[in-house]
Amino acid sequence: MRRFIITGAPGAGKTSIIRQLELDGFSVVEEAATDVIAAAHAQGTVEIWRNPSFIDVVANLQRERQIRACYQPDEVQFHDRCAVCTAALATYLGHPYTPLLARELERIKKEAIYQQRVFFIRNLGFITATEARRISFEETLRFENIHQEIYRDFGFDLVSVEPATLVERVNIIKAAISK
Repeated sequence: MRRFIITGAPGAGKTSIIRQLELDGFSVVEEAATDVIAAAHAQGTVEIWRNPSFIDVVANLQRERQIRACYQPDEVQFHDRCAVCTAALATYLGHPYTPLLARELERIKKEAIYQQRVFFIRNLGFITATEARRISFEETLRFENIHQEIYRDFGFDLVSVEPATLVERVNIIKAAISK
């Protein structure tokens, strides 16, 4: 099993890339934070990310999704973010690493859950607001830098996927995993 992480700042195009990879027949594991935010909104909580427990809820859902993901031994699987992203989010939001997040980071390192090469999707030069994405372009750039630093601190090699058409970006990823 080769699990690859697709990551980057909000609005960079990760979800479109993940959707295309899935359409192309690859196994994918969904991103967690957006679903946690959507569930909180449905329950009337507007800014769940301000609550420090948000980090644990996201990290726990990521872990559950990774563990539940069915796979074949020779399969390639793409994960829309992982706990390292949650560590970057905690840093960006000013939340401490919780014991749960620290354990999850240790688990993914110890068990080598993910490939060392991480596909870092670069920002598109703009941001489109959504219910879950309420961030300015300037803040997106700040988050992108934090994200990049955290991944490098955890020893991952970033494969930069620059702005291009969806097909071009997906082809860059496919070419990199076939090497």
